[in-house]
Amino acid sequence: MNWNLIWPILIVILSNTFYNICMKSMPSDVNPFAALMITYLVAAIISAIIFIYAVGPSNVGFEISKINWTSIILAIAIVGLEVGYVFVYRAGWSVSTASVVANIGLACVLIAVGYLLYRENVSLNQIIGIIVCMFGLILINL
Repeated sequence: MNWNLIWPILIVILSNTFYNICMKSMPSDVNPFAALMITYLVAAIISAIIFIYAVGPSNVGFEISKINWTSIILAIAIVGLEVGYVFVYRAGWSVSTASVVANIGLACVLIAVGYLLYRENVSLNQIIGIIVCMFGLILINL
Protein backbone atom coordinates (compact mmCIF):
# COMPACT_ATOMS: atom_id res chain seq x y z
CA MET A 1 0.00 0.00 0.00
CA ASN A 2 1.11 3.54 -0.76
CA TRP A 3 2.64 5.40 2.22
CA ASN A 4 0.85 8.59 1.08
CA LEU A 5 -2.42 6.81 1.88
CA ILE A 6 -1.24 5.35 5.19
CA TRP A 7 0.39 8.23 7.10
CA PRO A 8 -2.61 10.59 7.10
CA ILE A 9 -4.98 7.92 8.44
CA LEU A 10 -2.42 7.02 11.12
CA ILE A 11 -2.38 10.67 12.21
CA VAL A 12 -6.19 10.62 12.38
CA ILE A 13 -6.20 7.42 14.45
CA LEU A 14 -3.47 8.60 16.83
CA SER A 15 -5.00 12.06 17.22
CA ASN A 16 -8.48 10.64 17.73
CA THR A 17 -7.12 8.30 20.40
CA PHE A 18 -5.62 11.20 22.37
CA TYR A 19 -8.73 13.28 21.70
CA ASN A 20 -11.01 10.70 23.32
CA ILE A 21 -8.63 10.13 26.22
CA CYS A 22 -8.52 13.89 26.90
CA MET A 23 -12.29 14.30 26.59
CA LYS A 24 -12.95 11.37 28.92
CA SER A 25 -10.34 12.68 31.40
CA MET A 26 -11.61 16.28 31.51
CA PRO A 27 -12.55 17.14 35.10
CA SER A 28 -16.32 17.13 35.56
CA ASP A 29 -16.31 20.44 37.41
CA VAL A 30 -14.55 22.32 34.59
CA ASN A 31 -16.75 24.47 32.40
CA PRO A 32 -16.43 22.82 28.97
CA PHE A 33 -16.31 26.17 27.19
CA ALA A 34 -13.39 27.37 29.33
CA ALA A 35 -11.52 24.16 28.56
CA LEU A 36 -12.31 24.49 24.86
CA MET A 37 -11.19 28.12 24.85
CA ILE A 38 -7.75 27.11 26.14
CA THR A 39 -7.69 24.19 23.71
CA TYR A 40 -8.46 26.46 20.76
CA LEU A 41 -5.95 29.10 21.86
CA VAL A 42 -3.18 26.49 21.99
CA ALA A 43 -4.36 25.00 18.67
CA ALA A 44 -4.44 28.47 17.08
CA ILE A 45 -0.88 29.22 18.21
CA ILE A 46 0.40 25.87 16.92
CA SER A 47 -1.50 26.31 13.63
CA ALA A 48 -0.18 29.86 13.19
CA ILE A 49 3.42 28.77 13.72
CA ILE A 50 3.12 25.87 11.26
CA PHE A 51 1.18 28.01 8.76
CA ILE A 52 3.72 30.85 8.76
CA TYR A 53 6.59 28.37 8.48
CA ALA A 54 4.89 26.48 5.63
CA VAL A 55 3.91 29.47 3.43
CA GLY A 56 6.48 32.03 4.52
CA PRO A 57 5.66 35.33 6.22
CA SER A 58 5.31 37.20 2.91
CA ASN A 59 2.52 34.87 1.69
CA VAL A 60 0.36 34.90 4.84
CA GLY A 61 -2.06 37.58 3.62
CA PHE A 62 -2.48 35.97 0.20
CA GLU A 63 -3.19 32.55 1.69
CA ILE A 64 -5.69 33.95 4.20
CA SER A 65 -7.49 35.77 1.37
CA LYS A 66 -8.37 32.37 -0.15
CA ILE A 67 -10.42 31.31 2.89
CA ASN A 68 -14.20 31.12 2.41
CA TRP A 69 -17.33 30.31 4.44
CA THR A 70 -16.21 26.73 5.09
CA SER A 71 -13.79 27.79 7.84
CA ILE A 72 -16.60 29.48 9.78
CA ILE A 73 -18.99 26.54 9.44
CA LEU A 74 -16.14 24.17 10.33
CA ALA A 75 -15.51 26.19 13.51
CA ILE A 76 -19.18 25.84 14.48
CA ALA A 77 -19.07 22.11 13.72
CA ILE A 78 -15.91 21.66 15.79
CA VAL A 79 -17.43 23.43 18.79
CA GLY A 80 -20.49 21.17 18.48
CA LEU A 81 -18.30 18.10 18.20
CA GLU A 82 -16.18 19.04 21.20
CA VAL A 83 -19.07 20.00 23.45
CA GLY A 84 -20.98 16.92 22.33
CA TYR A 85 -18.16 14.63 23.39
CA VAL A 86 -17.72 16.42 26.71
CA PHE A 87 -21.38 15.84 27.53
CA VAL A 88 -21.36 12.29 26.12
CA TYR A 89 -18.63 11.33 28.58
CA ARG A 90 -20.20 13.31 31.43
CA ALA A 91 -23.44 11.42 30.78
CA GLY A 92 -21.58 8.21 31.52
CA TRP A 93 -20.68 6.75 28.14
CA SER A 94 -17.56 4.60 28.19
CA VAL A 95 -14.62 5.57 26.02
CA SER A 96 -14.77 2.16 24.31
CA THR A 97 -18.34 2.56 23.06
CA ALA A 98 -19.03 6.30 22.68
CA SER A 99 -16.59 6.77 19.83
CA VAL A 100 -17.67 3.55 18.13
CA VAL A 101 -21.34 4.53 18.26
CA ALA A 102 -20.60 8.08 17.08
CA ASN A 103 -18.36 6.93 14.23
CA ILE A 104 -20.77 4.25 13.01
CA GLY A 105 -23.57 6.79 13.02
CA LEU A 106 -21.32 9.27 11.23
CA ALA A 107 -20.31 6.73 8.59
CA CYS A 108 -23.96 5.92 7.85
CA VAL A 109 -24.87 9.61 7.57
CA LEU A 110 -21.86 10.34 5.35
CA ILE A 111 -22.89 7.64 2.89
CA ALA A 112 -26.16 9.54 2.40
CA VAL A 113 -24.33 12.90 2.29
CA GLY A 114 -21.90 11.54 -0.30
CA TYR A 115 -24.78 10.35 -2.44
CA LEU A 116 -26.97 13.44 -2.09
CA LEU A 117 -24.36 16.23 -2.21
CA TYR A 118 -21.48 14.74 -4.18
CA ARG A 119 -23.26 12.18 -6.37
CA GLU A 120 -21.04 9.39 -5.07
CA ASN A 121 -22.19 5.90 -5.90
CA VAL A 122 -23.74 3.81 -3.15
CA SER A 123 -23.02 0.14 -3.66
CA LEU A 124 -24.96 -2.87 -2.46
CA ASN A 125 -22.01 -3.62 -0.14
CA GLN A 126 -22.39 -0.17 1.45
CA ILE A 127 -26.11 -0.69 1.98
CA ILE A 128 -25.41 -4.08 3.55
CA GLY A 129 -22.68 -2.41 5.64
CA ILE A 130 -25.19 0.16 6.94
CA ILE A 131 -27.54 -2.66 7.96
CA VAL A 132 -24.69 -4.53 9.67
CA CYS A 133 -23.63 -1.30 11.44
CA MET A 134 -27.15 -0.68 12.68
CA PHE A 135 -27.30 -4.25 14.00
CA GLY A 136 -23.89 -3.66 15.63
CA LEU A 137 -25.18 -0.49 17.28
CA ILE A 138 -28.03 -2.50 18.78
CA LEU A 139 -25.65 -5.18 20.03
CA ILE A 140 -23.07 -2.76 21.44
CA ASN A 141 -25.72 -0.90 23.42
CA LEU A 142 -27.47 -3.94 24.95
